[in-house]
Amino acid sequence: MQVILHRWTLEPDFLAGEAACICTDFDNEEKALTTALSSHHDSVMEHCAFTFIVSGVSRVLLAQLTRHRIASFSVRSQRYVSYRDGFGYVIPPSIEALGEEKVAQYEAQMEQMHKWYCGWCDDLGDAHKEDARFVLPNACETKIMLTMNARELHHFFALRMCSRAQWEIRRMADEMYRQARNVAPMLFAKAGPGCWNSGCPEARPCKAPRKKFMFCKREKKETR
Repeated sequence: MQVILHRWTLEPDFLAGEAACICTDFDNEEKALTTALSSHHDSVMEHCAFTFIVSGVSRVLLAQLTRHRIASFSVRSQRYVSYRDGFGYVIPPSIEALGEEKVAQYEAQMEQMHKWYCGWCDDLGDAHKEDARFVLPNACETKIMLTMNARELHHFFALRMCSRAQWEIRRMADEMYRQARNVAPMLFAKAGPGCWNSGCPEARPCKAPRKKFMFCKREKKETR
């Protein structure tokens, strides 16, 4: 998996602070933003957008990601992109933990699906590879460009950085959080799973709340 914060609103903390100043009588952007966020005046965050390019993730992750409606997505198409030369795929850690024999079995299954795909491309013609793709697995790797504003990223991190989130999208969310927080430390100071801030929103909280990442402290030291 590779996650790259590709582009973002220039000086996002300052811009959100300017929006907060317009809403109040403060003339200091930092103080205005701190006050706005502590008061849950979250609309000021919507002026700041963050665009990520994510590769090496599965179609399983994609199905979860597109449930986040306040976002824009561009995804590698299985309709227009040919997989005759093979496709990358994600191996779940739970399968890797079973040992080399089980991993080899999984890889053989991926290879068989590729043969099925190529067979259907031969029968249907490359013009109909949009139908041949029906035999491709959810494990198939894809590439995504996604854009969210800071407010939606807070919501995304709260859900997908949670211990209960599926492992692959949790890894992606962790890395997105790390990079976003690095360029907008004020906007994302209180972002993350619920157990980091206001408490777990789950009806049955897990018994192992996540600890805050140590990189938060390291990056603060590095940017002085």
